[in-house]
Amino acid sequence: MKTVGLIGGMSWESTASYYRIINQRVKTRLGGLHSAKIVLNSVDFAEVAAMQQAGDWQLSAELLKSSARSLEAAGAQCIMICTNTMHKVADEVAATVSLPLIHIVDATAQVLIGKGVSKVALLGTRFTMSEPFYKTRLEQRGVDVVVPTDNEQTVIHDIIYQQLCLGDIREDSKQQYLDIINSLQHQGAQGVVLGCTEIGLLISQQDTDIPLFDTAEIHANAAVEFALS
Repeated sequence: MKTVGLIGGMSWESTASYYRIINQRVKTRLGGLHSAKIVLNSVDFAEVAAMQQAGDWQLSAELLKSSARSLEAAGAQCIMICTNTMHKVADEVAATVSLPLIHIVDATAQVLIGKGVSKVALLGTRFTMSEPFYKTRLEQRGVDVVVPTDNEQTVIHDIIYQQLCLGDIREDSKQQYLDIINSLQHQGAQGVVLGCTEIGLLISQQDTDIPLFDTAEIHANAAVEFALS
């Protein structure tokens, strides 16, 4: 089994989901007392969030590059950035180590294409929904993307940072998300990419008929495939 390197803490709530999913899948695949070989480097999300808000992506990239080098030194055989938004600097992080970086958008696109989904709604932080680093990468892989309106993006973004990242799960926020999803479905979306690793803490497939693609779960599954390959 290969050792998976996780850059986590963004937020620790979703990083805990990665740890749980990866270990559960390994146990299911291998049985018995098996668990995953994981090295975790967890950053202080308050620092990262401040850099994001200030638009200082270079400084945040340097922080994650340092984490990646630490993981490589600790024996990791791949790198995972356990957050969607910080994939904005994924190429820079990948370039600083000799290890493969398992990209969350590539893993998600592979699942979407495998399910025959060609048009999706994208929910996430404002950075993820409005900037090209995420949408363009999906579109380059044959998946059309629709995003919420500016006002809806503000609602989604604020709930992520002010509630979900703090472990604050509210029914009224869930309903706001579901109303936005319903609107995007009427625009032709065949599925919804939960393009923030915290959103799966709020909504699940049982809440809606449209297929949901939880990127944290997809990314964690990709880690297991790598580890057991």
